Amino acid sequence: MNIHEYQAKDILRAEGVPIPPGEVATTPEEAEAIAKKLGGMVVVKAQVHAGGRGKAGGVKLAKTPAEAREVANRILGMQIKGLTVYKVLVTAAADIASEAYVGIILDRASRKPVFMVSPAGGIDIEEVAASTPEKILKLPVDTRYGLQPYQASELGFFLFDDVKKVRAASKIMMALYQAFMRNGASLAEINPLVVTTAGDVIALDAKMVIDDNELDRLPQIEALRDETAEEPSEVDARNSHLTFIKLDGDVGCIVNGAGLAMATMDLVKYYGGEPANFLDIGGSSNPEKVVNALRIVTADPSVKAILFNIFGGITRTDDVANGIVTATKANPLRIPIVIRLTGTNEEIAMKILTENGFSASSDMDEAVKKAVELAKGGKAA
Repeated sequence: MNIHEYQAKDILRAEGVPIPPGEVATTPEEAEAIAKKLGGMVVVKAQVHAGGRGKAGGVKLAKTPAEAREVANRILGMQIKGLTVYKVLVTAAADIASEAYVGIILDRASRKPVFMVSPAGGIDIEEVAASTPEKILKLPVDTRYGLQPYQASELGFFLFDDVKKVRAASKIMMALYQAFMRNGASLAEINPLVVTTAGDVIALDAKMVIDDNELDRLPQIEALRDETAEEPSEVDARNSHLTFIKLDGDVGCIVNGAGLAMATMDLVKYYGGEPANFLDIGGSSNPEKVVNALRIVTADPSVKAILFNIFGGITRTDDVANGIVTATKANPLRIPIVIRLTGTNEEIAMKILTENGFSASSDMDEAVKKAVELAKGGKAA
């Protein structure tokens, strides 16, 4: 789960990270009032779950409250990577002398949180890693003991030569680690971590991604979810108890089981196609899940063909077949559908589909190749 910058900053402030004051506005008038309260120059920042806000025009400096109102008026309602901006963060501007990057990510290989720091802040860390990897220091943290002060100092000395700044940065990194662990994060970063012209070390931006598996024990964090800032189809899928991630291709995939879903997408790519989504209906035999899955996939205008790939273990293939029939009777399909079913009650499922005008295969490769061909506008063999 992504949270907004202002929410991540609130979490880091609670841990003692120095962050310039700021408040959220939903109207230009509110932005002006906040700017008056803060005094001096402010930065107006779009609050959406998308990178590249600055390049899209979603981060602007305002020298006066009136200018803050004008800037907020331009930013509110704009689209950034398909997401509408409904809120802006109005925060005090800082005089920047230098910028650094500090982040923690959960590393699956080492099964540990890994700190990544770089004196090259203010730009994407991926860009730094690709062009100047020597400017990144990585440090795995043993969660039995947490981040130790000497480790924080080691990270700080990679960023700064001045001992005062090293101590300030080390304190911030200790707080960032606490925030990461206490809030079930899979990623937490400060970019940029800046040194002001006065010599203070402060966090100007903050980003946190929360592991969905942690939300049951952290209701206060789940309450931070903003569905207006998320992909609508992913919100719909989550509310329908489906695991769904939208992608950029044209083959809509409806599969049961995460492993089979990944294998299906790999096979779509192998045969020259591009998957439009990851959609796992899970092990349930509830036909309603199939109905919801089809509704979500067919709502995507980029989908040119639908591929069902069902391996019936716990899932009964006849229930899936009934779901397909129910869904297509209620909303007739305008694009081709390819169905692969095998496993529990396979013969019954095939009969249900045949009686309702559908053809189905038990061969996975055959079905994937057919779906890819149909998505390209060709006639499948």
